[in-house]
Amino acid sequence: MDVVVWVCTPDWQERLKEWILPHVNTKIFNQVLDDFATEYGLGKNKRVLLVIDQAGWHTSDSLKIPEGLDLIYLPAKSPELQPAERLWPLTNEVVANSSPLSLDELEELLVFRCQQLMKQHDLIQGLTGLLEKSKRYLPLF
Repeated sequence: MDVVVWVCTPDWQERLKEWILPHVNTKIFNQVLDDFATEYGLGKNKRVLLVIDQAGWHTSDSLKIPEGLDLIYLPAKSPELQPAERLWPLTNEVVANSSPLSLDELEELLVFRCQQLMKQHDLIQGLTGLLEKSKRYLPLF
């Protein structure tokens, strides 16, 4: 099972939105962008700058970017600009060591693992340097 999880919000203190998907491609990413723009009321008078990597579905000629959403791309092969990338092995660990039978079960496992990681401040700080930001802007659980 190939699963991609996005957590996005223009205001971390107010709302959190997640998409748990069985796979990703340009068509699905277009739906996510449209849902994101609708969820946060983006348009002519409210704009969000979304920083993303250069995955194929992020750069496709078929990408439909809703009004109010602007994309900026990270340079290729630059994980140092996206410190959260260093956390994927820690979140993947719970999936690799179990066999969820449904997306709901997978989501439960990932939420539990993220709750555990949010308590491991020294580990998160050491890997990302983002501890203070996560305390201020990511009241996830």
